[in-house]
Amino acid sequence: QVQLVESGGGLVQPGGSLRLSCAASGSIGSIYAMAWYRQAPGQQRELVARLTNGGNTVYADFVKGRFTISRDNAKSTVNLQMNSLKPEDTAVYYCNAMWVGPVIYFWGQGTQVTVSS
Repeated sequence: QVQLVESGGGLVQPGGSLRLSCAASGSIGSIYAMAWYRQAPGQQRELVARLTNGGNTVYADFVKGRFTISRDNAKSTVNLQMNSLKPEDTAVYYCNAMWVGPVIYFWGQGTQVTVSS
């Protein structure tokens, strides 16, 4: 089992920045990749960014050049640096871990990000 706890959400003005963090605990040795997803009201959950153990990254087109996913192995955390935020970035952001052996996806509880003036 893997436990994920997100932090860092909040209210920010358009053009501002936020940094989300996700702390992983439990059987983290079998995590292959970690990712951030988001879900806006009335919308489906969508991938924001993904980082594998090998350092490969995938970004959704709508965040390329603005968001950066990174990992701090010493702290077993994955971060999402969000710059140039837009009102349409408003959503609940969820941390996700892909665990292998068998393949299981774990989710955090989510953190609210609101971009508004």
